[in-house]
Amino acid sequence: MHRRNLLKASMAIAAYTGLSASGLLAAQAWAGDRAADGDAKAFDFDWLKAHAKQLSGKQYQDTRQVLPPTLATMTPQNFNAIGYDGNHSLWKDLNGQLDVQFFHVGMGFKTPVRMHSVDPKTRLAREVHFRPSLFNYEKTTVDTQQLKGDLGFSGFKLFKAPELDRHDVVSFLGASYFRAVDNTGQYGLSARGLAIDTYADKREEFPDFTQFWFETPSKDSTRFVVYALLDSPSATGAYRFDIDCQATQVVMAIDAHINARTAIQQMGIAPMTSMFSCGTHERRMCDTIHPQIHDSDRLAMWRGNGEWICRPLNNPATLQFNTFADNDPKGFGLVQTDHEFASYQDTVDWYSKRPSLWVEPTTAWGEGSIDLLEIPTTGETMDNIVAFWTPKKPVAAGDSLTFGYKLYWSALPPVSTPLAQVHATRSGMGGFTEGWAPGEHYPPVWARRFAVDFKGGGLDRLPEGTGIEPVVTCSHGEVKDFSVLVLDDIKGYRILFDWYPTSDSAAPVEMRLFIRTNDRTLSETWLYQYFPPAADKRKYT
Repeated sequence: MHRRNLLKASMAIAAYTGLSASGLLAAQAWAGDRAADGDAKAFDFDWLKAHAKQLSGKQYQDTRQVLPPTLATMTPQNFNAIGYDGNHSLWKDLNGQLDVQFFHVGMGFKTPVRMHSVDPKTRLAREVHFRPSLFNYEKTTVDTQQLKGDLGFSGFKLFKAPELDRHDVVSFLGASYFRAVDNTGQYGLSARGLAIDTYADKREEFPDFTQFWFETPSKDSTRFVVYALLDSPSATGAYRFDIDCQATQVVMAIDAHINARTAIQQMGIAPMTSMFSCGTHERRMCDTIHPQIHDSDRLAMWRGNGEWICRPLNNPATLQFNTFADNDPKGFGLVQTDHEFASYQDTVDWYSKRPSLWVEPTTAWGEGSIDLLEIPTTGETMDNIVAFWTPKKPVAAGDSLTFGYKLYWSALPPVSTPLAQVHATRSGMGGFTEGWAPGEHYPPVWARRFAVDFKGGGLDRLPEGTGIEPVVTCSHGEVKDFSVLVLDDIKGYRILFDWYPTSDSAAPVEMRLFIRTNDRTLSETWLYQYFPPAADKRKYT
């Protein structure tokens, strides 16, 4: 831009923002030697919320672009080999605790995501435009001569000292997906900005974060603020992420303002996506050298009435969708409770290091349900678990909704019940006495045995001789043959019982269990969904 034109533009923007021309020029210089190269524009969250609301009243515009062949046909290995030049990272000159780099477009990442750097003092934003000089293509087959114009980016990643430019701790990539690590540095499950029609009589819709605005943090800060614009055929949204990169976890405070373009059959708030192939209780897909394969092993819920729920995850033979009604939930999440290497024997994906993700509402969410979708999978490369909050009130076109919540990316949730917790769930053939081989000295029967281990909550301090009573209910069939065993290794108890069919039905069995002594509840509630085989496929012991 010619200097005279720059001065004219500066005076015009200064009149709009109330800044002096000299102050505006200083703000422009603030970002002039960084990746941000666009013109300065006023920005704040109120403007973004108003913009998203206005956008929801207009017809949706699909911004996916036709990529040049060198990007459209690239392999995942080639895409991952594109390196961002750390000398052009967003906060390189700050020499601080945090820095941001951007993901290239390519493969299925066709929607250009616009990035902006925001001066927290002047509230002026400058766009970061795509140009090949920001990236390193030496280890790829990308033909840079085909990279014409501003292709945008596909996402961003955040780095934290002392591993600046070496290992990211937060990444946003693809649609509205994002994830973070704990102190292990190992990524695991993902979160999303919004889920639409995940389990409905129509195709699922995946909204996009189409623009981001980054507030420059102070030199010594490990917290930063990023704003996002969400857009899709059914909804728009304005999001503020206050991200705190702590020593052992990442905590995100999220302020989400969502506007419905159309009536939405199913809106999922604070959605998260994970993988469960097999675990201690389900061995159908564990014909490998690995005892267990999963990013998360349970859905944990802290209900509005104070009850704690443990729902072990399944890899079902057919798609399953479960809803757990609640009012103003205190929290929920997909949790990886087992972090022992011996449980996985995995040196590639390191499932023993995967973080959990916990949602803590910070505003009143009212009536609704925590929903869980479990999809059959034959391996570990596909996420097959989805959980989110669904408001009870139907979402109509023109509705605007606000949700505040925190996301905790950590080894375990930041809160837990003072009662005993479920340590593990196991299942296998039933109908025989432990210690005898199945079928020895018994008439043919068919049953399924369950072992649920509880620990913590003071179980190891109960007076000797305290009676432990398991309270079990099931939706159909019969449970019997109970045993209560002391487990010294975990300082807890194992509840053993068998489930017997009372009909030929192969319908899922909903089970519920907790332990008590007299009228005193000792544990959280174990919920389980068991899928019995059809009568003609049951193998008798």
